[in-house]
Parts: sequence; C-alpha cells; structure tokens
Amino acid sequence: MRRQIHLIVVVFLISVAGIGCNSSNSSTNSVTPVSEDVIYTQEREKCGDADKYRNLYFGDLHTHTQLSFDAYSYEVRTTTAQAYEFARGKEIMLAPLDSEGNGTRPAKISRPLDFVAMTDHQEYIAEIPLCTVPGTPAYDTKFCQDYRVGGEDVVVTFGLQITNVPPVRFGEICDTPGVDCYETAKAVWASIVQDAEDADDKTSDCSFTAFPSYEYTTSYPNIANNHRNVIFRNADVPELPPSFFERPTEQGLWKELKETCLDQDNNCDTFVIPHNSNWSNGNMFVPDYMDLSIDEQVEAASLRIQMEPLIELHQHKGDMEAKNGFPGVPYDPLADFEKIREADFVDCGVSTGAMGVAGSGCVSRYDFFRNILKLGISEQHRLGVNPYKLGVIAGTDSHNGNPGNTEEYNFKGCMGNADDTPQKRLGPKIKTHNFRVYNPGGLTGVWSVENSRDALFEAFRRRETYSTSGTRISVRLFGGWDYPSTLCEDPDFVPTGYDKGVPMGGTLTALQNNNASPVFAVTATKDPGVEGHPGTDLQLIQIIKGWIDADGEEQEKIYDVAGDANNGASVDMSTCEISGEGWETLCAVWTDPDFDPAISAFYYARVVENPTCSWRQYDCNEFSADDPERPDNCDAADLNMEIQERAVTSPIWYDPLQ
Repeated sequence: MRRQIHLIVVVFLISVAGIGCNSSNSSTNSVTPVSEDVIYTQEREKCGDADKYRNLYFGDLHTHTQLSFDAYSYEVRTTTAQAYEFARGKEIMLAPLDSEGNGTRPAKISRPLDFVAMTDHQEYIAEIPLCTVPGTPAYDTKFCQDYRVGGEDVVVTFGLQITNVPPVRFGEICDTPGVDCYETAKAVWASIVQDAEDADDKTSDCSFTAFPSYEYTTSYPNIANNHRNVIFRNADVPELPPSFFERPTEQGLWKELKETCLDQDNNCDTFVIPHNSNWSNGNMFVPDYMDLSIDEQVEAASLRIQMEPLIELHQHKGDMEAKNGFPGVPYDPLADFEKIREADFVDCGVSTGAMGVAGSGCVSRYDFFRNILKLGISEQHRLGVNPYKLGVIAGTDSHNGNPGNTEEYNFKGCMGNADDTPQKRLGPKIKTHNFRVYNPGGLTGVWSVENSRDALFEAFRRRETYSTSGTRISVRLFGGWDYPSTLCEDPDFVPTGYDKGVPMGGTLTALQNNNASPVFAVTATKDPGVEGHPGTDLQLIQIIKGWIDADGEEQEKIYDVAGDANNGASVDMSTCEISGEGWETLCAVWTDPDFDPAISAFYYARVVENPTCSWRQYDCNEFSADDPERPDNCDAADLNMEIQERAVTSPIWYDPLQ
C-alpha cells in the first residue's frame, strides 16, 4: 500500500473503470460520493474554501519554456519560474530579443490561473543547457554554436532526431569529453520538480497549484504525432522519467511509469495525456495490439486506460473534437471549428498514414475525439475493456512560457520570434508551422473539492473535467434515471445531480427496471470576462450521443437542448463589436428519446457562445485596407475570421454490462 502523509480521512476513491454505488432507484452508477475530505500525499494545510460539491478551477496542462529545444531556437528565454509567475498574473517579456538578450514584447494574462503543468520536452533537457550555458564542456562545440544561431532549420534537425528507432542522442553533444547527458538530464529534471514545488501554494489559501510534469515527444512511427504529456501528483517522482530516447514507444512509456511510479511503495502517482491526435494520421488511437493473443490485448487495453484517462481536446494547433468529411459520419455544422487540415483531405480509412507532424498525409476518423469514443465502445464489446474511456482537457501548448494566454484579442503568437508579428502569424507556412491556422489555445475546467494537487489529481482521475477553447464558461453535466423536470429551477441542482446520478466522467449502468431512459441535467454560465472585455453570451447547449448499433456500425446524433442556434447574434468584423442577445445562463433537463437499454452509449455536452472575432480578424483590423503592411491572408477565403468559442465536457457513459 502507498504511504499516506498527513492523512485527513479516508475518502471513497473511484477506480479507473468506476466503483459502483447504489442509487435511489436500484441502478448502479460509477461516481465518487461527495465529500470535503481529501487524502493528502504531501505535507500541506487544508484549503479554506473546500467544498464537497466541488469548486470550479481553470488551468493550463500544456505549456513550454526555454527548456524546450524548439522554444529556445525561436528566442524564447522565459524560465519555468517566470512562467509560473505569469500564470499568477505577473507580466513577462516575449521575443524577439534585444541586443542584451532580453524580451521586447510585454505579455500579461487577463486573469490568473488556478493550476499549471509546465510540460517542457523531456528530450534534450540535457542537451539544451549544455549548448546554451557558457562554460559547459559542450558549449564551444561547432554543433552547439550552430544550435545557438536558432531558427527553423535547427528545429527541423532536432525534430528529425526523434523520428528514428533505435533512438540516438546527438553524439556531437553527449560524446563530448566531460559531458554526461544522463546526469545532466537528472539535474535539470530535479530543478523542474523544485520549481513546481516552489510555485505550489500549500497554505490554506490554496491560491495556485503547480504539477511536476513534462512532454514525451516522438514522431515515431511514420513522422506522425505520438506526443504525450506526463503529469505527476506531487514531488515524489522517478529520478529521471523516460523520454523517447529511453522508451521509443508509448507502451514502453506506460510500462516504465507504472513500474517506477505507480507500483512503488511511496506516494508517486502519474498519468499521461495524449495530444494533437489531429497530427497522428491515425497512429495515436488505432489499436496497435491486434497481432497479440486476446489475453494480451486485454492486458494492453487495460494498461492504456489506466495510464491515459484523459485526452487533450483543444490547443493552439487545433480542435480535435470532430471533423466533417468522413464516410458515414453525419455532418456537424460546428465541427469545422479551428481545424488545421483542409476540408478536402485523403481519408486513412482502416489504415494509418505518415507525415502528420508536417501537416501532410492522410487523416483518420480516429484522430478525433468523438470517433475515438465510438471505437472504445467497439473495443469494450470485443475485449470487455474500453481502452478509450477518455475525459477531456485543454491547454495552450504555447512555447512562449505564457500559460493560459488564450484571449483572441490579446494573442501574442505561440512560438517566440517565429510568429511575433501579424505578418508572420498570417503569413505563408514555414518548415515547422502553419501559424495562420493556429489559435491561442484552450483551458481546462476542473470540478474539484479544492485547489490542491491531491484534490485536482483525483478530479482528473475521475474525469470530472472539461475543455474550453480559451473561454471560461462554467458548465456542469449530470446523468441519472429520475431527475425531476424542474431541476433547473431547484437551488439544490448540484446536490441532486450527485445524489441521483453521476457527473461528467461517470458511468451509468443498467436499471433493474428497463422501462426508463437516462436523464441528463446540464447547466452553463457565460464567462464573465474582464473590465473592457466583457464575456460573450451563450447561444446553445447540445448533447452529443455516440453508440455502436446492432450491426456493429458507429452512430452519433446531436441534440439541441437549450438556447437557439438561430438567435440572430452576429459580430461586426470591422470593429469586432457584437450584436444580438444570447443567454447569461442556460439549463436543460433532457431525456434521451432514442434510448435502447441493450446498447452502450456515451453522452457529452457542448456549450457554444455567440459569434465573435478570431485573433486573425483582430490582427487584420490593426491595418487599413490600403496599408501595404496588411497581411495578404486577411482576405483569405479559407480562414475562419469569425468563431464561436465553446466548452466540451467529459462524457457520461451508459454501460448495460457493468
């Protein structure tokens, strides 16, 4: 058993698959009973605002600093400590650098974040300081001198090195006399963990939470994205967790983290978040264990869902909820939001492709969340295990060291001096990025007892999380069997939601009496905004359902449950002033009219704001129509100048077999 430090009280914990608890109508629902108590795995004070019905916290679980090889190459000099300060509201200076090596563009977040995971690339955490800190044995090598020149050619050189198996570090650095890349990496990792410790507020104020974390970065196989973020619960971490160079496959990553963290007799706890499936050509989520025996497939699927309970749904390189254009998948008018690949694409079909990180190759339906969930139900039918029972989060993936800087009107770019001006952001594609189709990134919303590492970590584990495109919409989703139709008017909406069902991330199991259909209660409140930039009214709440029919075919359906997609709201693109009314709050109690108690399904909520300007339009509005400096792409027909910000919740699953 794991040692528990400063144990307050034992709380009922949810397992990966869910622990049953009896509800009032003889159903069994996988949900953690509400409680104010938290099992602490570190010495700290209890938060003063702890609430058994859970508070809402916003954070960024994906961001980079100067420790990342590509960020440094584009003149990013923000340290980890400075990035934490930025997240708490302090101004930093971004690239380009002046003659003294200092940033020249001020950046400040509109509202502080509640939590952050700094996810610098674990690959090259030794090589970068060895090349950039004067006095190291490798500093004066020709290779390090070339690296310090920076630019996209340098990034390509380093990026290609993590596409090869067997993986090999740069001998030009690591074989230099006096250099020990492994020992240097351990020291840098220790400093990353210490920076998180220093930033984490362990007083009863609970003003900010920082998680030790990193990005596992590989484009193997096929130069397709297989990147993942590794989040640790506390400072009890492996001496040096694996990068691509130690474990070139995700299966190797999961196994080592399980062996060196989860299986240890200490407080180490961790999970892994896959991201940018839209760059993976199907390689990230198409099952890769089909040549194993059934028992081995079950074992592999079980390990996957233990290690990967969440997926990053939105970040600056695109939205990964759904994509139109796949055969047999119904058209979704809202699915074209922030897509980085063209509408006319090559479908991978039942295969996988290559070159996703270069924005090339085929696109798979299983690069997108909604289809991944359906694939998970199919695998559960086949194996008895759902390897893709995924909750959702979001992040920025900013490489500027500015976590949570997601406002469209205040977008500073995401990659140092590579996109520091409107002309660069809206200019032609470079070797490493196509900035004009990017966005400011998203935020993770978490319903947690308190803002502490342990409470948040348990919320992540039970998937009581949601993704936003950068807005701070508040949304709650509950599913049960006997919610009253008047629940939206009930001041006990939240207590009733927990008492009679499960929140987002939970599982409903079959009623003993199969005559009922599941009922979902969803409520959302607009982002209040800040002075000078008020929040945008809500337009619509939808419930998205997915299932596998009796013939084994994937199905989905979208239900409008509150608001009105045709409410007449609009935005003046020349000024970005919005007109028309929406709703400050929307709420619905909805019963599935097409329910079949014999068929597994998932349900999640999507909350959409009224139309607003994208960052592209804000950038273009800085120039007059006849200004020769005005970017040509301000008139590009294929760019979304108008957007609708949104929140997407983790699903609630219905499982008749559980």
